[in-house]
Amino acid sequence: MSDGYFVHPSSIVDDGAAVGAGTKIWFFCHVQAGSTIGERCIFGQNVNVDRDVVVGNGVKVQNNVSIYKGVTVEDDVFLGPSCVFTNVLNPRAHVERKAEFRPTRVGRGSTVGANATVVCGHDLGDYCMVGAGAVVTHDVAAHALVVGVPARQVGWVCRCGEQLEFERDAARCTGCGDAYRQQAGRVSRAEVGA
Repeated sequence: MSDGYFVHPSSIVDDGAAVGAGTKIWFFCHVQAGSTIGERCIFGQNVNVDRDVVVGNGVKVQNNVSIYKGVTVEDDVFLGPSCVFTNVLNPRAHVERKAEFRPTRVGRGSTVGANATVVCGHDLGDYCMVGAGAVVTHDVAAHALVVGVPARQVGWVCRCGEQLEFERDAARCTGCGDAYRQQAGRVSRAEVGA
């Protein structure tokens, strides 16, 4: 532990990177200058965090993930093994396109499954779930469950990750008991007593 966080000796945290208390950075990782990592995060083996990336609190990043400039990862996100983020739509080795990076927001509490690809310029809504191997080519609504290539919505999920079954625009999670309502193609957690 140094400065309240752990960095394995095989990993590098550049000067100018900020890492929050309780974070653990395991084998062969690189956190580049200008990036900000929140508190209580866990970074598995071979994770790269590019310059100027912001990662929230309580984020779990599994092995072999690169978080490139332009990607913002909010609190309590799970990034599965070998998931991929892009930051340019039409990359070429011989054409410089750093001025064309498109931002991607990974909303609070969301999950990006193993080997999924998120094409840049899209918003992953809070608590959404992107299935393993999916290719995201458009925005994903909060609480949406998307799978496939290209990713398509097949359902809704609770904050705890259980799939929701709606009846007359209302659902109760079988896992945690939270209540949800569906209105105008969106799902939100119902207020207590509502």
